[in-house]
Amino acid sequence: MAKKALKANKASKTPARAAAKASVKKSVKTLATKSASNSVKKSVKKSVKKSVKSSARVRTASGGSGLMSVAPGFTANDAAASVKWYCDVLGFTVKERWEHDGQFHGAQIASGAVTINIGQDDWKLGRDRVKGQGTRMYIMTGPGIDQYASAIKARGGRLDQEPQDGWGMRTFSITDPDGFKLTFMTMAKP
Repeated sequence: MAKKALKANKASKTPARAAAKASVKKSVKTLATKSASNSVKKSVKKSVKKSVKSSARVRTASGGSGLMSVAPGFTANDAAASVKWYCDVLGFTVKERWEHDGQFHGAQIASGAVTINIGQDDWKLGRDRVKGQGTRMYIMTGPGIDQYASAIKARGGRLDQEPQDGWGMRTFSITDPDGFKLTFMTMAKP
């Protein structure tokens, strides 16, 4: 009986693996053809394969969707200035730059496990388009939230809300140069 259950379990994994492989190939092909440089193609290919493999393992193990992370994308009026602000004021680092024919189009920035994609507005929807409206990103931090807020202010950042406790969390807020709202939070001390 145990052998039958084991066989059934292996059989159920095979279609999932095949589907994951097909999804990887399709995603890699789609992303690679849209990508401008070979190094980006290789990077995308590796990360998509890794992500789908990991996602398939989680999905199989937990029976859930396998979602692992999210990376919001913000459209900026001046992507270079926005990336500089995130790095200089909030302490992010550039993970990957996006350039085509010598022109900067944006970047993927990261701090800890947090990743944000910032892209240059192409102005197809008009130059007067309001950005960040109705959007707020919540970012979990470690317990040193007050020190982080102080460091941001020391680097020229202006907080919308100073660190405060509420709803079991300690939070502070800031708005990026394009109007996107960020709230940093950690569990409040009991």
